[in-house]
Amino acid sequence: MKKIGFDNDKYLAMQSKHIRERIATFGGKLYLEFGGKLFDDFHASRVLPGFKPDSKLQMLLQLKDDAEIVIAINAADIEKNKVRGDLGITYDLDVLRLIDAFRSVGLYVGSVVLTRYAMQGVAVQFERKLQSLGIPVYHHYSIDGYPANVEHIVSDEGYGKNDYIETSRRLVIVTAPGPGSGKMATCLSQLYHENKRGIKAGYAKFETFPIWNIPLKHPVNIAYEAATADLNDVNMIDPFHLEAYGKTAVNYNRDVEIFPVVDAMFKKIYGTSPYKSPTDMGVNMAGNCIVDDAVVCEASGQEIIRRYYTALCEQKENMTSSDTVNKLDLLMKQANLTPAARPVIAAALEKAEATDGPAAALELPSGKIVTGKTSSLLGASAALLLNALKELAGIDDAIELISPTVIEPVQRLKTRFLGNHNPRLHTDEVLIALSISAVTSETAAKALEQLDKLSGCEVHSSVILSPVDSRTFKKLGINVTCEPKYQVKKLYHGK
Repeated sequence: MKKIGFDNDKYLAMQSKHIRERIATFGGKLYLEFGGKLFDDFHASRVLPGFKPDSKLQMLLQLKDDAEIVIAINAADIEKNKVRGDLGITYDLDVLRLIDAFRSVGLYVGSVVLTRYAMQGVAVQFERKLQSLGIPVYHHYSIDGYPANVEHIVSDEGYGKNDYIETSRRLVIVTAPGPGSGKMATCLSQLYHENKRGIKAGYAKFETFPIWNIPLKHPVNIAYEAATADLNDVNMIDPFHLEAYGKTAVNYNRDVEIFPVVDAMFKKIYGTSPYKSPTDMGVNMAGNCIVDDAVVCEASGQEIIRRYYTALCEQKENMTSSDTVNKLDLLMKQANLTPAARPVIAAALEKAEATDGPAAALELPSGKIVTGKTSSLLGASAALLLNALKELAGIDDAIELISPTVIEPVQRLKTRFLGNHNPRLHTDEVLIALSISAVTSETAAKALEQLDKLSGCEVHSSVILSPVDSRTFKKLGINVTCEPKYQVKKLYHGK
């Protein structure tokens, strides 16, 4: 059984209460910059076992009668067709996905704001599409001297030239498809316009990581640095908080660097600043809901190792730089971690050496490790899945779950008609074959019933996985690492 280190119910209650208190502090209206992922926050659920991937969404649902959502997207990102790496879709498409997702649970999406707008052709087209769907669209522009020239920024020629976003709720959540979308600038621009209209409003920031009230070098915070290694984010002690209160608090470099500017903007808008430090701006209560630090530390250590191996593979595929790999190597050392802390690595490599071919290993919830090897019928990952399901179902390893007479026609279909060079079944294909077999075989049906038990399991492959195997493991909720080498020596590795 998976160990729990985080009290999710306590988090939902405490977080929503704290946001309501912050709304009241500002006289009844709050612009809340929402960082990180609102949906499917699997990083948080991995490093804080017990945190549910949709926890932040569930928290917002407790505030939905008071809340509306504004989605910010950088027009330059639309022009560049910027893609979300975790979803593989462009930012503009993700805006539509977010709107659908919010609406499906009853959250009100008030509008979309195109930041750094300069009438880019694709941005104009996207605006027309949104308007045809009945979604209000506003424009915010690049401001000369941003963020240093506060006098110019906080003026009619700065924030004043931005569109005023019409809102109707007490809590305005400003979110975005990814970083660099202009969420903070959108919030501060709105404060400027609200103040000119005589409306009292405030600003706060909600980001889960780094967690401000645990140690700087706690594995949870190191895991956040590992997750953002390519962005060069660095956790640090908040010097403004330390000076103001004599207490240490953890923040990260970008918030610390921008705080003097934000502080000056508040003073320019209101005559005074409500915050003495960037930590003061935050409303994150996650650190108060850790109930088993040892469990959280272990989970975070595993995440750091996974991030390191992911970067090694991305470097092999020319998708990341050596600087990112070097930073992750340093973070591994800071956390006193080695690959030995991930048992599936040694198991996969031993199996690969013994079979002289690609192999993979999976750690079951019980702690037992099963392995899979490459054969004429199955790839190593497909074989691993079947072996894991057998073990979970208590089926003897010698029993065939899928008859070769079922597998061979699929192989012919792949190679003869679908243009595949590799006849071995991938993970998705073997699961389809298992599902077909389950119609007539009680043993196959029993194995198939174990699939949900694989969520949260750990896998390591001795070679870089094919995209289809990687996607299948991800859909099953399995955490995967790979050795940074290809199975075969060729230039294209798409199939």
